[in-house]
Amino acid sequence: MTDTTIPSTPDATDRRTIPADGTDGRPGVAGLGGAFARLWTAAVVSRLGDTLRTPALALLAASVTRDPRAIAAVVVAGQLPPLLFGLLGGVYADRWDRRRTMAGSDALRAVLVGGFALLVATSEVHVGVLAGCAFLLATLGTFFDAAAFAVLPALVPADRLAVANGRLQAGTAMAGGLVGAPLAGVLFAVGAALPFAVDAVTFAVAALLALTLRPIVASSRPPGPTVHRRVAWRAAGDGLRWIWRDRTLRQITLLAMVTNLATSGLIAIIVLYALDVLKVPATGYGLFMSAAVFGALGGGLLAGRIATRLGTLPGLRSVLGAETLAIATLAVARHPVPGAIALAVFSAGTASWNALSSTYGQRNVPVEMLGRVGSAQRTVALLAAPVGAIGAGVLGSAAGLSSVLYAATAVFALVTVVSWPMLHRGVEVESGRP
Repeated sequence: MTDTTIPSTPDATDRRTIPADGTDGRPGVAGLGGAFARLWTAAVVSRLGDTLRTPALALLAASVTRDPRAIAAVVVAGQLPPLLFGLLGGVYADRWDRRRTMAGSDALRAVLVGGFALLVATSEVHVGVLAGCAFLLATLGTFFDAAAFAVLPALVPADRLAVANGRLQAGTAMAGGLVGAPLAGVLFAVGAALPFAVDAVTFAVAALLALTLRPIVASSRPPGPTVHRRVAWRAAGDGLRWIWRDRTLRQITLLAMVTNLATSGLIAIIVLYALDVLKVPATGYGLFMSAAVFGALGGGLLAGRIATRLGTLPGLRSVLGAETLAIATLAVARHPVPGAIALAVFSAGTASWNALSSTYGQRNVPVEMLGRVGSAQRTVALLAAPVGAIGAGVLGSAAGLSSVLYAATAVFALVTVVSWPMLHRGVEVESGRP
């Protein structure tokens, strides 16, 4: 399934720098060990801070100006860095100690957002400062995300990666949707600076937790020119080249990009669809959207079982089929209850897909390439998001909101059909790897 000029997997001694059982002698989340428990807590705490800060930035921007263009600029400033610097973050995740990269990124974010909280508490903040803060925080986040993705195979056994990724998906969904989002408005009402102060604390805690991990380097092999001596921007393309040469990984990445078009389109119009088509009361919209949170929580927890019973690649095919049925149900639903159930199932499928696709990459990409390959996959998927959102807006205005759901259903149905023979060809390859 892969180009024979590139090794399909590293030697077993290169895959981790701690004992092969993935534990450090203490129990952890889902029995995955104390090291994973600390990584999981760091990721969840960081996610909690993100979901406090993001709506608080929007509320603060609205209190400074009512110009939609200025408020949109703050939002866009937080969305650009993963596209601009995502590949570069992967390069440094492969060059530096991944534990220190995670800790350093969150420590810098703690200082930055802590200073911003002090500024908000003591003086009037210009919208340009809001945009700058959002941009810098998101830029540092690309380095944290790349290192966190690449570090996981060093903390848990290969046969437990699907469970670990699922627990990460479930934990971040819980922190973001069940805790962070409702709490953000309450904290902002108490004091505009308070959500940012709490966010600074979450980053500091995550940084300290990352430092408790053992030093984790990209490879036990001596540093080669592909890791340390090349210009960073040239090395940034290594992940894209690896994906292109590995047929199964290329197929997974392209499938994710296409479905992301439909998913981002759904996200763009979901509030209008819920209110106007499903007739969700405005006061019940938060409750309606909580279905997506519970769905993601369940999907993350199920990912390990799916991988165990079906295998990673067959599991991806099944998840796509479930998402197609869910979005088709959402397209024909005209009542909040079936709409919420369909949304929950779709969200569960998304969380399971993320966990299973991450697992495949972490098992089959050499450890010294994980940062670059993982970042390349995320960047390719993110490129589709604005296209899908814009397309949904144009289609919804021209043909009605339901047409967006029908189009999304068609996209998922096509991808499901195409993926069946694609991912089937990779099953045998995957089963022969650790």
